[in-house]
Parts: sequence; structure tokens; C-alpha cells
Amino acid sequence: MARSDWYKTMVVYQIWPRSFCDGNGDGIGDLYGVLSKLDYIKSLGVNAIWFSPLYPSPNADFGYDVADYRSINPEYGDLDIFKKVLDGA
Repeated sequence: MARSDWYKTMVVYQIWPRSFCDGNGDGIGDLYGVLSKLDYIKSLGVNAIWFSPLYPSPNADFGYDVADYRSINPEYGDLDIFKKVLDGA
């Protein structure tokens, strides 16, 4: 497959962390929940994950009004758990 054809075999799974899976029992989905479901996501043949807003936000626009592109919304975890998700994906 040519380098420019990568998109033809992409299987994308969109995740809004808040509603995906609560991994720490506080009633809000988070990156710990995502990490716990990576094997399931892989079993679906997924080879790309699209995260809906996971940055800190004043939430006037469902999280799309990003306050800091270099951080993670603390409700979902932190950069360390995000790195674990990336490493495990």
C-alpha cells in the first residue's frame, strides 16, 4: 500500500471520555476507563482513536472551548495516564 493510501484501511473509534467508561468510580468516564477497554477496542479492528474534547475547558461549548491544549481535563486524568493510553493503543 502506498504511503498516501493509509486512510483506506483506517478504522476509527471516537471516544468522548466523559461518557465512555468510568475507571475510578466517580461517575464520570475517564482515561483510566479508556485504558481498561483498549483490548476491547483493538478486538474491533480499530487502528485509530479519535478523542473528543479532553482538554481543560470552561465547558461553555461541551469542551470544545479549550483553555489549555497542553494539558488534560483533570476529571479525565492527567498527562501520565494519557501517555499510558497512547502507549497501550
